[in-house]
Amino acid sequence: MSTSVISAESMPRTRAASRGAIELRSVSKNYGDVVAVDRLDLVVQPGEFVTLLGPSGSGKTTTMMMVAGFEEHSAGSVLIDGQPVDTLPPRERNLGVVFQNYALFPHMSALENVEFALRMRKIPKNERRKRAEEALDRVGLGKMGSRKPRQLSGGQQQRVALARALVFNPAALLLDEPMAALDKRLREQMQEEIKTLQKSLGISVLFVTHDQDEAMAMSDRIVVMKDGKIVQSGPPEEVYNQPLTDWVASFLGDTNLIPCTVLERNGAEALVDLGGLGTARVADRGVEGENYAISIRPEHLKFRSAGEGGNGGAATLVSSTNLGATVRHRLTAGGQELQLRELSPDSAGRPAPGGQGFVGWDSGRAQLLVLES
Repeated sequence: MSTSVISAESMPRTRAASRGAIELRSVSKNYGDVVAVDRLDLVVQPGEFVTLLGPSGSGKTTTMMMVAGFEEHSAGSVLIDGQPVDTLPPRERNLGVVFQNYALFPHMSALENVEFALRMRKIPKNERRKRAEEALDRVGLGKMGSRKPRQLSGGQQQRVALARALVFNPAALLLDEPMAALDKRLREQMQEEIKTLQKSLGISVLFVTHDQDEAMAMSDRIVVMKDGKIVQSGPPEEVYNQPLTDWVASFLGDTNLIPCTVLERNGAEALVDLGGLGTARVADRGVEGENYAISIRPEHLKFRSAGEGGNGGAATLVSSTNLGATVRHRLTAGGQELQLRELSPDSAGRPAPGGQGFVGWDSGRAQLLVLES
């Protein structure tokens, strides 16, 4: 495993907890007749890492650009630390921004790129050189300040962009898919390093990505967007394990969706009819709609021995695929196609391909949600 180049010892003390709040109040963005962002309300608390997650065209990057001041909103208001910034240009909002392409000046060295943010703020030469060198040290590039961007790897260029965004001590940091161009191993390393840096500085982060794994790994809170609106917001584990709709469940990972009829609702639990899979008691967050389904993640579905009881029923194993770290099984049960994922290829109760066995899930693992599709 790669060793992080960002060390806790190199960090300044955590900033005051009152800085870095971002608030959007009924913010909209229209391009002619097209509504890109629709009356969006969002608060990022000081020191919080919030991720805007959604498919292309969901409005997440437009939202970030309105916070940064690079896009003018059509309605609503943007506030930083409680103060409206609607009329302020980007450089006066005191926000650090890292773009997907890093936007480094190719004719400048790494050190000069970091210094540029301070030059724009009229910081004296000696002070800005000292602060730029400290910022490069902070991200593990203290000995590479003389190199031009073309002489740096993708990960090193990203660190330069990060140092430039942090060198002027911004109120908050905005990250627009900054790891999209990196390979998987380097991307995972940079995720850990950015999270370490963010926690050590105590800085607020608004992060944009369409990568679900990245959002799960880095966020304090995930805000799922679709068609310019927020469709669900909460801690990663909550959004993943308790999706409100079939769209959220399917977008954030894989899931089994089984249409159902609600027979009764009692607080946090509902009794549902699953057709060929019988009845089951499932977790209920009080969602309301015309059609319902239950969501069961593939890793929460288990092979069971005959007569074990509980939720579930008879199933036919269609195929098994070894994915290295896990084994994916495809089954049919009660007229439904299901996916089951497990760590071991030798679990008890698993039938041979084409054979019949039993599958089920533990209480609370199935969630009642609204079926939108």
